[in-house]
Amino acid sequence: MSLHVSPWRALAPWLISLLALLVIPVLVSSNGTFSIINLVAINIVFALSYNMLLGQGGMLSFGHAVFFGLGAYGAIHVMNLIGDAGYDGQGFWAHFPVYLLPLVGFATGALAALLVGWPFCRRAGTAFAMITLGLGELVAAGSQMFPTVFGGEAGVFSNRMVGPVWFGLELAQPADVYWFSAFWVLLAVFAMWAFTRTPLGRMSNAVRDNAERLQFIGYPPRNLRFLVFIAAGGFAGLGGGMAAVNYEIVTPESLGLLTSGLALLMAAVGGLGVFYGPIVGAILVTVMNSLLSDYTDASILYVGLVFLAVVMFAPAGLGGGIEQVRQAWRRGDLAAHLPGWLGGAVAVLLIALGLVGTIELVYQLSHGRDKLAQVLGLQPDPSSPLVWLGVAALFAAGVGVARASKHYREARA
Repeated sequence: MSLHVSPWRALAPWLISLLALLVIPVLVSSNGTFSIINLVAINIVFALSYNMLLGQGGMLSFGHAVFFGLGAYGAIHVMNLIGDAGYDGQGFWAHFPVYLLPLVGFATGALAALLVGWPFCRRAGTAFAMITLGLGELVAAGSQMFPTVFGGEAGVFSNRMVGPVWFGLELAQPADVYWFSAFWVLLAVFAMWAFTRTPLGRMSNAVRDNAERLQFIGYPPRNLRFLVFIAAGGFAGLGGGMAAVNYEIVTPESLGLLTSGLALLMAAVGGLGVFYGPIVGAILVTVMNSLLSDYTDASILYVGLVFLAVVMFAPAGLGGGIEQVRQAWRRGDLAAHLPGWLGGAVAVLLIALGLVGTIELVYQLSHGRDKLAQVLGLQPDPSSPLVWLGVAALFAAGVGVARASKHYREARA
């Protein structure tokens, strides 16, 4: 069987992505929607950079936000230098375009990873995770001690409408920032995909799978982890540079554990085993956070439930599920597997409806009906036993369908 891949087939995903980025402005006119899309672009870069560590290199990090945040701070300080130099039009920064600030973020993130990575990459597994957790907390706490650099709790402000203007794009509105975000997300995703095709990218997979064997054949795992750590820090900083331009403010929160947890959440939900998994996870988590927060105060809880559902029922993530379907289709046995997979999806949906119903009833008891219940057209009476029985029935039905689907899959195996 030939392993040759047609050039058109290899280019198809990139051409489709480029076409989608060009079509979106035709379909979208709301600045609010453009703001969400810009945030999705930032999170895609951030999640993919985290996947370079965990998905490809097997390095679980709880401090990845340090490089994202430092990249954002580096970019916003340069943005202020551009603004200050613009008053007299003299000097290097007066001619530096805001559109290149993600490169400043990349350089800042990569430099930070270079400075701290060598001792950190000596260890892997739980030790590496705890070390990066300490790094994240150390930098987040230390940022309060240097207000001239980090701006204290208020952060550092700037104005992106400075410096030379390219192609008439002044970055005044979110719709203008969209073209900036679209360019950099496409470039960053392509660069990270190309990294996976390099010898270093292949070796990072070997470090993840069997570091001892790699050491035995003459490749020090520490050196490989260090190089991957620098690359991942650089791309995280690039995402931070995009965030600095998009928000025009950077706060110490961007350095903390919650931001690192967001990267882990997006990558795990999307799937660490496939390259495009974190892209799927970033889109889903960002859209859920952005939309649900307008309707319910329990939006973070719902995102957490999605994470638990993926970990319990689809450990390979959404991207892993898509790959399973695609491979079964290519083998020609999709019809045999489809009933079991669809049954599992129905089970997850029923269990999710039961959990959502329970959350909404509890919320209504304590705070009254929220906007989410109104949008869904729900008017349950939490004092009625029948309502609680209905919710319990949904959950029980989901568990029953899950067991039946599991037995079907085991029988077909």
